[in-house]
Amino acid sequence: MRTFGIEEEFFVVEPLTGLPGVPHASARSELLALSIGGAGTRSEFLACQLEGVGPICTEGFEALESAQMYRKALAHAVRDLGYHAVALGTPPRISTAPAVVSSGDRYRAIHSLCGELATSHYLSGLHVHVQVEDLDSGIIALNQLRRWLPALTACGANSPYWRGHDTGFASWRTIRYRQWALQGIPPYFSDAQEYTDRMRFVLDADIVLDPGHVRWGARLSSSLPTIEVRVADTQMKASNSILLALIIRSLVDASLTGEPEGFQPMPEAIDIAQWQAAKFGLHGNNFDPTDGRKTSATGMMHRLMEYIRDALKRNGDYEYVTAGLSGILQQGTGASIQRRHFKQGGFTAVLDEAALAIAD
Repeated sequence: MRTFGIEEEFFVVEPLTGLPGVPHASARSELLALSIGGAGTRSEFLACQLEGVGPICTEGFEALESAQMYRKALAHAVRDLGYHAVALGTPPRISTAPAVVSSGDRYRAIHSLCGELATSHYLSGLHVHVQVEDLDSGIIALNQLRRWLPALTACGANSPYWRGHDTGFASWRTIRYRQWALQGIPPYFSDAQEYTDRMRFVLDADIVLDPGHVRWGARLSSSLPTIEVRVADTQMKASNSILLALIIRSLVDASLTGEPEGFQPMPEAIDIAQWQAAKFGLHGNNFDPTDGRKTSATGMMHRLMEYIRDALKRNGDYEYVTAGLSGILQQGTGASIQRRHFKQGGFTAVLDEAALAIAD
């Protein structure tokens, strides 16, 4: 069975103001030392963020158990310092002052290069890493996953608010990411040699500092035999993070075990679909990744399930994924849930409910 792992980004917020907060140096060191359930903690680009790094897993239940244990421990540790931890793609409230960038040579280099882009980078995502056999397998998987990235964006939308107002988008994080160099949908690569040549060109550019600065929605690791998918916003609940991880693992499996798709979407079609997914989430129209025809977002999800059904069953994940997707289609994405909470009690309710959900 193909192994996988997840990385989840969280915001630390002040309970009274709802603004992202920066714990003092010793408290931040305590949080970065947090390790439980096989998961550890890393700093993120902004000092008001933390990243939970899960273990390498084979079974969905072990990934879920680890994520839930880690999130509960993180919530308690952050609360003991007088803050809340929330898993939202963007914080609803943001200070007008530039964000504090985390210490470290690499973060300082990005800050120096990107200026305002860096100091307003209040974005938290879910990153899923899936094992591939080698570079050739990785290229096949990357080429096949391109068409499904909008579906994953739609399903994982959890960032409707920005600077105290509703953006009108389900995933504002996705739209903000479009400002960066080398972002969005990766290109189609004819083979490993073309991939190697084009990556060499990219990494020689002055604006790409290292392989980790390549911000495609799916990319191959330069150090490990894995493919990383990073289009989804961070998820309010651990169960949804694992749901997306299992879907992505099955997409990789289906790409490498099934017949290659004969239809290749136009690059602009996938880019438009990605914008639509960010705008509407699982509402509105999108396009069918298997034939390019217009369809509803739910129709796109049904196509996704058809494509990965056999892989899900082989991995023993079919029941979990079907139940999880059914729940999202009925209850809405994180963006829809945030908007319901806002109607009930404004941004205070959004943040309070997010602080409770992180430990679910």
